Amino acid sequence: MKYVILQGEGMADVPNRDLGGKKPPQAAATPNMDFLARHGEVGLATVVAEGHPPGSEVTPLAILGYGPKKYHSGPAPFEAAGLGVALGEHDIAFRCRMVTLGVSAPRGRASAREDVKKLGPQVTMEDAAAGGIEDDEARELIDAVNEQLGSEAIQFYPGKGPRHLMVWVGGKSRATCFDPQDVVGKSIGEFLPTGDGAEILRQVMEASLVILRDHPVNQQRRDAGRKPANCLWLWGPGRALRLPSLTDQYQITGAVLSATDLPRGVGICAGLEAVAPAAVAEAGGPDFLSLAEAALRELGKKDLVYVHAEMPADVRLSDDQKAKLRFVEEFDQKMVGTILEGLPKLGPHRLLLICDYHAAAGSQPHVATPARYILFEGPVQTEKAPRRGSKEADVKATQVRVRDATRLMSRLLSQGAG
Repeated sequence: MKYVILQGEGMADVPNRDLGGKKPPQAAATPNMDFLARHGEVGLATVVAEGHPPGSEVTPLAILGYGPKKYHSGPAPFEAAGLGVALGEHDIAFRCRMVTLGVSAPRGRASAREDVKKLGPQVTMEDAAAGGIEDDEARELIDAVNEQLGSEAIQFYPGKGPRHLMVWVGGKSRATCFDPQDVVGKSIGEFLPTGDGAEILRQVMEASLVILRDHPVNQQRRDAGRKPANCLWLWGPGRALRLPSLTDQYQITGAVLSATDLPRGVGICAGLEAVAPAAVAEAGGPDFLSLAEAALRELGKKDLVYVHAEMPADVRLSDDQKAKLRFVEEFDQKMVGTILEGLPKLGPHRLLLICDYHAAAGSQPHVATPARYILFEGPVQTEKAPRRGSKEADVKATQVRVRDATRLMSRLLSQGAG
């Protein structure tokens, strides 16, 4: 038996009047997901993450069967695993985001970004992703920070775009830090780190401001009319957690494919082998066809493959509903369709498809919108299929109860998928 988990992060959305009051997944043409729904179990699953807002690492944890309350100390350790950074027992990892800060200015006057001299209530978070800075520019900046601030106790590691990592050896893990997305358009004063270890974190952030604001990369970005990456924002701290091995528990082999460090790190921590996708689109979105073909190749050698695909932020946050429709339809055609076409050649198989909401800025702990899932087993007799689709209305029409997402893995791998 072969097993596939497909997660479409951000594929779910809110109703939009430009789509006749429908959500993009409802309005999109998704024949392959509809096929799965007609032949499988459709339902809703939710993630209970007590004490933690729903985030990009919480849903993969739950999908793979780990309760976030028990197995979540913060997102940064999973990002470290995804980047190949080994954490010691006493190390604290922090997500390290390049952001654009500006000085609050009176109404009618432009914000003078280059005048940011010190972090405080006079400073505003203008962009939590530094204008979508590219990998090569970001690496040059993070290298400059590491050269001047790196030590035996603190090291910086490059990631992708604005997302990087800081490791504090023997550091404090109880500081209260904030997701920079929650701070966009606001004064940063009340969102700076507080609590045990906060003084060191603030010092690092202040020092990064001095290093980055006049760096040649940022001077070039200003000259080109782009936003500078003029500060590092630290958040999401946590210690390394040892997850019980998924592959040992079920006596299977498995792999994880993702263009994003966080879900890849969750898969690695669960005992899955990380496979680099063949190609990644420049905009940050996955090449669905390459990911699907790589997943099928891995299934030829392994029992289980977990594939994570994420709607890029520029599409997800855009008002361009047609772009969202195109993305969902491409996911259905190139990802779901390609895998559906290849699975029968590998013999009996089960597939879990889950399309969830991307955690919104300001999400509250304990709150997670139920995500649509389909649990499918093949090969199937098509003539016995009920008339049912994968749209949310079809899911609700089944009148199934909302399931705990952590139970889906055991049901996927159980003797009977029903």
